[in-house]
Amino acid sequence: MSETITIGVDHGYAAMKSSHFSFPTGLVQYEHEPYTSKDVLEYGGKYYVVGSGRQPLQKDKTVTEDYYLLTLAAIARELEHRGADRTASVHLAAGLPLTSFGRDKKKFRAYLLRDGKPVSFRYEGNGYTVTIAEVSLFPQGYAAVLTQQELLDEPSVIVADIGGWTVDLMRLDNRIPNAATCRSLELGMIRCLDEIAEQVRRALGLSMTAAQIESVLQGGVSSVDENARQIIHREASAYVRRLLSAIAESGLDARAMPAVFLGGGAALLKRHVSATDGLCRPFILDDVCMNAKGYECLVGQMLRGVKGGG
Repeated sequence: MSETITIGVDHGYAAMKSSHFSFPTGLVQYEHEPYTSKDVLEYGGKYYVVGSGRQPLQKDKTVTEDYYLLTLAAIARELEHRGADRTASVHLAAGLPLTSFGRDKKKFRAYLLRDGKPVSFRYEGNGYTVTIAEVSLFPQGYAAVLTQQELLDEPSVIVADIGGWTVDLMRLDNRIPNAATCRSLELGMIRCLDEIAEQVRRALGLSMTAAQIESVLQGGVSSVDENARQIIHREASAYVRRLLSAIAESGLDARAMPAVFLGGGAALLKRHVSATDGLCRPFILDDVCMNAKGYECLVGQMLRGVKGGG
């Protein structure tokens, strides 16, 4: 087995993100081998098609095996992308919202680590034996911002990590999270997309998919009705105003200091956040893999510190 490989994974409600990949959290189990090996994880004698739809809301991600299986799929994708040995030792870097970090850290670490024993599985027809040798956990959002040097020079910064179900808020003062400012609002992109779909249905009688709505928000080319497009953008702007209002009600003044938006929601709502003239000073990190990259960066800093100190 070669040197331990650091792999960052962001366990979202709507999507799993590693440093090079993002895929929906859907997981469909089959007792028998599916007709294709694409996106198929074979583990424990069962087959799982990864990335079909999204998970039901799980506030505690350790209550089922789903997020562990999704983690194995993310690791396999990263190993393949990096040309690494499929028998690998992995230092897994992941995150939790700062609001629940102290409460959930021990349980989530044990859930991912599994006593550091080798795990054998197949993904897309390839066999893997992975040993998760170490798990390091970091606050979501905070890790991503630490990769942005220009933001670190600001004395105070608001961080809004817009995920599938929640928007995790915090304020950084001189690069340090202010624990008293941390909030987790149930205003994530699932709420936004569901509300948009409902308004389109009421006004036009159309049942649009989340994929169609996301494509319009991203400026994608599609055959979506022009009236539907107008409703989608109108409701997205209304969502941004509600979000900024909720941030203000949480005691964070987005007009007085930079507001960093990141996560999947930031990528979808980039044009609408930018258009809220005078309501905030937005800085948008629209790379959905930013948290995972930040986790890897922090592990690298830790390891260099250990080596340097030794």
